Amino acid sequence: MKGFRSDGKSTRRARLEHLGQPGGLACTIAAGPSHTTAGQKRVYRTDGQSGSVSVFNLAGADRMTGRTIPLDQFVIKVHSRCDLACDHCYVYEHADQSWQRRPVVVSPDTCARVAARIAEHATRHRLPRIDVILHGGEPLLAGPRRLDDILTTLRGALEGVTEATFKVHTNGVLLNQAYLDVFGKHRVSVGVSLDGDRAANDRHRRYANGNSSFDKVIRGIRLLRNRPELYSGLLCTIDVANDPITVYEALAELDPPRIDFLLPHATWEEPPPRPSPVAYADWLIKIFDRWEQDGRPFGIRLFDSVIATMYGRPSMTEAIGLEPSTLVVIDTDGSYEQLDSLKVAFDGAPATGFDVFNDSLDEVARHPGVQARQRGLAGLAEKCQQCPVVSSCGGGLYPHRFHAGSFLNPSVYCDDLLKLITHIKESVAMSHHSLTAATLDLLASGFGGEREIQHLAEAQNSLRRSLATAVRESAPDSWAALVELDERAPAAVAKVLAHPYVRVWAVDRLDGKNSPDYLGNIAAAAASASGSFTGSFTAEVSDGAVHLPGVGTFRGALRGPTATVSVTGGAVDVPGARGEWEPVRFLDDERRVLLEDCDPYRSCHQWPSAARLSDAEFAAWRERYAAAWEFITTHLPEYAPGLRAGLTALMPLAPAADGRDVSSTARHAFGAVAAALPHDAATMALLIVHEFQHVKLGAILDMFDLYDEHETGLFYAPWRDDPRPIEGLLQGTYAHLAVTDFWRRYRHVSSDPATAHRHFAQWREHTATAIETLADSGALTELGARFTARMRETAAPWLAEEVPAEALAAARESARRHREAYEARTR
Repeated sequence: MKGFRSDGKSTRRARLEHLGQPGGLACTIAAGPSHTTAGQKRVYRTDGQSGSVSVFNLAGADRMTGRTIPLDQFVIKVHSRCDLACDHCYVYEHADQSWQRRPVVVSPDTCARVAARIAEHATRHRLPRIDVILHGGEPLLAGPRRLDDILTTLRGALEGVTEATFKVHTNGVLLNQAYLDVFGKHRVSVGVSLDGDRAANDRHRRYANGNSSFDKVIRGIRLLRNRPELYSGLLCTIDVANDPITVYEALAELDPPRIDFLLPHATWEEPPPRPSPVAYADWLIKIFDRWEQDGRPFGIRLFDSVIATMYGRPSMTEAIGLEPSTLVVIDTDGSYEQLDSLKVAFDGAPATGFDVFNDSLDEVARHPGVQARQRGLAGLAEKCQQCPVVSSCGGGLYPHRFHAGSFLNPSVYCDDLLKLITHIKESVAMSHHSLTAATLDLLASGFGGEREIQHLAEAQNSLRRSLATAVRESAPDSWAALVELDERAPAAVAKVLAHPYVRVWAVDRLDGKNSPDYLGNIAAAAASASGSFTGSFTAEVSDGAVHLPGVGTFRGALRGPTATVSVTGGAVDVPGARGEWEPVRFLDDERRVLLEDCDPYRSCHQWPSAARLSDAEFAAWRERYAAAWEFITTHLPEYAPGLRAGLTALMPLAPAADGRDVSSTARHAFGAVAAALPHDAATMALLIVHEFQHVKLGAILDMFDLYDEHETGLFYAPWRDDPRPIEGLLQGTYAHLAVTDFWRRYRHVSSDPATAHRHFAQWREHTATAIETLADSGALTELGARFTARMRETAAPWLAEEVPAEALAAARESARRHREAYEARTR
């Protein structure tokens, strides 16, 4: 394995290791101080050994905020009956039997009222996105025509109000082309319940007469696989009597984008079948280990959520994690209910007493039962609050805690969750990161969604932790504080280490640059972010101020290289100093993208950074960013999921003297894009999408060798006057895939289509030329050649798209003149 270079050079990245994983690619991240001598490569683990920081966890919400948290997940019961008689179903087989009193199918009037209430709530709270899930019973019993009417009503009410994502959960036995046509028309993702192979599925999912449902479900899934844009995944309820690997392989054969393994609903009053004390953990661990061995070929929501919480990100399921619940169920009669699975606790447990005809969703959001699931750590039993995995477990699914009339208990699956989460943490703590071939291919094509970017972010998190470990000896007191914080508030440490410019400081520190005292700023920032830690830290002073990355800046006339920073309950002070605390500012309220105009290590870009923005300047940035984000989601929607997952900061640059647009990324600042404020939203969207390509490729290059490091040749880049090294050409080509795609789409909506057509024609020519230069360079590794081939597959169809003759002629003439001038200069 090769970790970070130990020769003092600035390049620090991990190298590809072929570990023999089927269909997978893997790398291991390691770091060592730059003064290590030859033959003394030193590897720092990120599993708590060798003095390193222990594994990330999400601290979550630990207290009520005093405000109503808006709801943004709406489960709509469109049919209250089912065509199967699954004996593990929480709707029909447990304590609550309210289904018997519900209308069979939701009426048009009720549906219209449901749609109006959701639109009202989204408007009032300015919700940018919501999820709408059609549920039952079995929702397909409503029939394709009725479902079409329901979706038309919902979409009509929500159009222009919020970005609504529609899903349906079905047992799949009725799924046919007519339903798929309706779901395709309304862009509805389809999840199907299947418990594994035939024997596993028929153990519970049978008709009332005992007949198997397996063949009909498989037939429906096969149809769904022909519509991959609709196929969201499979839901599997665990039965430990089934062989876990047989179940896993049966589900994997159906090429699911994601699998949801669900613990059977149970309480302390009605515990699950348990052949051994941790039978469910043991069952899931066998699947987790196989999934890891296979290179994580698809998402598994429970495992992905545990890993996400380890790295300071929210859980993807209410089954674990400390995030506040924002889900409400609306039944066929228009009544609002809490979490549907509460039906396992007691009759009437999910009821709120509210309905769509008389009550708003704000009233539901204020219901004590809803708010009880939003209290995070403070809402858990004392045993849970003291648990080492609480920030991943979150106490487990709320209904599973029920005992003796109370939910203030650990989960009935407590021991299972503890063992499973501990196993996952120990498995991933070695900073072994892998990408499936399919994942790398998708990234190489120029795209990549949330999951793909999360893979890159996880590797970056490990890399930053390794870097922090490598510089620890230069500031032992600050390091000791950071280790203590990581044990007590791991999410806060994860958040601060994920700040883009922390790595910039650490890399330069390994090269003997920068002050070691900034590690104290990092520790103080984590203490403040935790909201509960009290302590004092020796922090670096820059330009008379102390900056805490991701938290804020204490600005005053501080003298000397360091100052003592005091943190109490999140509040920051510099005792004995006069000054003003300036918290960091964010460009949006949903994704919390940081406007970074204070960090002392942000001046690592090609262009000079701007000074701290005035309130008016910040307002202009915020307005322009909102408009740019709307442009991206409307005209470049394939790029939005990746940006949501990976864009964490925008850094204002000083405007160019000649007034042209300037933007940049920095090789070690993953997640950050720098730009001078563009003149319009479309240009900002272009700069963001363009620069984020560099962010992605930089992270890929941290993991894999795509070219020969010893290559010294220079190559022609159609967008540059000077020849470029192989990495520069690769970076530029990958970035200009997105630039070409921007103009390809924008030319159809631009107010100046002639110019936009010309830009498209020009950039597709440039990009195609550069791809072939890369392919013919002889400098690419086998993996790099594959990466380049995927870029070619994206760009090739664009060359055949029609462009006005004038634009095409102008682009070709420009390319010809540029190439001739280049060759004249380089003869």
